[in-house]
Amino acid sequence: MELPYVYRVTKYDPADRDEHGHYTGTEDTVSDHGEIEAAYLRAVLAFAVEAGIDRLSVREPQVSPLAHFGLERPLEDFGLKGLFPTGLTGFHDGAKVPLSIGMELVRLMLRNSGAWCRLEAEGTVAVHVGWDQYLYISSSLPCEEALARTRELGLFPERLDASPYGFEAEEEGVQRPGNDDFWADLHRAVANGSAGILEETYLEGASRWHHLTRDTVDTVRAGVAPRARLAVWPPLSCDIDAVLGALPTKGLVEGVWQDNDGHIHSAIADETAFPELTAQMRSAPATALLSVYAGERVPLFTAVMPDNDGVLRARWRTEPTPSDRNWALRHPTG
Repeated sequence: MELPYVYRVTKYDPADRDEHGHYTGTEDTVSDHGEIEAAYLRAVLAFAVEAGIDRLSVREPQVSPLAHFGLERPLEDFGLKGLFPTGLTGFHDGAKVPLSIGMELVRLMLRNSGAWCRLEAEGTVAVHVGWDQYLYISSSLPCEEALARTRELGLFPERLDASPYGFEAEEEGVQRPGNDDFWADLHRAVANGSAGILEETYLEGASRWHHLTRDTVDTVRAGVAPRARLAVWPPLSCDIDAVLGALPTKGLVEGVWQDNDGHIHSAIADETAFPELTAQMRSAPATALLSVYAGERVPLFTAVMPDNDGVLRARWRTEPTPSDRNWALRHPTG
């Protein structure tokens, strides 16, 4: 739901724009790590306080697979480890954080640390950070005091119709939940030998892989992150030569392999990294190659984890497989 009052808050004076709206002033497009950055954070806090909220929810969190850092030195876990005791796994869709941590997340996004999310208090406030120090604050109230405070801080709030970073729902359709029925089907698929590994995307840009046996499915389920996207794949192949023989001459591919301790690893590589990937996979007891291209990467079936009360609140979706579509036909009401 788009909130009625949307403001773009920046350090860029509207008077310093040409007839095309392009900024012509002297402000840099990166964080100063100082007074201006602090002003952005105080502006967010002012809107939150006036709206009467003390917590924000993390929505659609993501990290860059190829970390891009601003002026900061490379940060372990994109700077999230100090905010969440469990590191990246604590940074999940639906995580409710106090304003103090919300402000630190805004700071990391202003510094382009490689981690990004929407911050929301449903129906009340939303905070989005865009490129080049553009901050978008939405509210159910006009928040006149917060606007005045923002101007006092030397920033420029401008009224908009909508945030360009607001969530946009994908096409309507039935999204399979990772409920008891899903896990029962997974048990059967593992038992009959059709399924062997599970891909858990716990953040956009970050995944974990799990080796599945009849004895490990329940353990894997217990450790899956809240609202994670799940994709079930066939077992890895022990015919390493056949797998590597299918390696393309160029392009991107994801290699998946099992180490001698039974852990599953993966890496996305292009032709420049194929020799290293080949060496890694040749020493593994079981491997697979997966396409990274849309339409070619088709798991056996997929799901998104519901909350503990059984309600599916995650707004991101999986790409439907033929098996998912068959499931949807049998469950027309979701």
